[in-house]
Amino acid sequence: MENDLQGLVVPKHIAIILDGNGRWAKKRGLPRSMGHKEGCVTVEKTVEIAARMGVEYLTVYGFSTENWKRSSEEVGALMQLFRFYMVRLLKTAKANNVRVRMIGERSRFAQDIIDGINRLEEETKDNTGLTFVIAVNYGGRDEITRAVRRMGEDCRLGNLDPQTITESTVASYLDTAGMPDPDLLIRTSGELRLSNYLLWQLAYSEIYITDCLWPDFDRAELVKAIEAYNKRDRRFGGVKQA
Repeated sequence: MENDLQGLVVPKHIAIILDGNGRWAKKRGLPRSMGHKEGCVTVEKTVEIAARMGVEYLTVYGFSTENWKRSSEEVGALMQLFRFYMVRLLKTAKANNVRVRMIGERSRFAQDIIDGINRLEEETKDNTGLTFVIAVNYGGRDEITRAVRRMGEDCRLGNLDPQTITESTVASYLDTAGMPDPDLLIRTSGELRLSNYLLWQLAYSEIYITDCLWPDFDRAELVKAIEAYNKRDRRFGGVKQA
């Protein structure tokens, strides 16, 4: 199984939009909450697989700023899943030397969820393997807006000269400060949009779309994405030399 990556370059940073939980459940006559539950199991498995593959950063879209618009029943079920799987994730992280990091505006969550997020980050901060990043209450526009506010305040206080602001300066104010941009974005369930995800960071990422619904995503699907990535000609806006 391990030689399915032979001859392939494994992306340093993979970002995933986990789409299709609801459709997976509907196909089976199950409530949407069961799709989300199965999706959490797939996240756990993917963290372990990516860590063994040598991926350095894995970032997943867990809950967007727009997801609050869903029914109160679905949001409530998602919050309960967070509570349950944060405990499971801590065990998975410790067993696989994974460092966990959360991005997004966490203050809107209940205090016990905030405490759980803080514990995950604190207890895994010294792990040296894969960095697993979960975007929760996250939106790309919201992230950039918050970053601009902080830059504006630093300018007002005289801590930042507007004339010296560069792309690196902006990046340092984002939730992902200190992380490399994703090399590869994977979106499951066949949808063709970014859904307000990592808008700054995905500027030059390779995009891979699969019709596979997220709960069905496995190692074979991840290998397919990496194979497709290896066929891309990454020029970052330049021209490849003959």
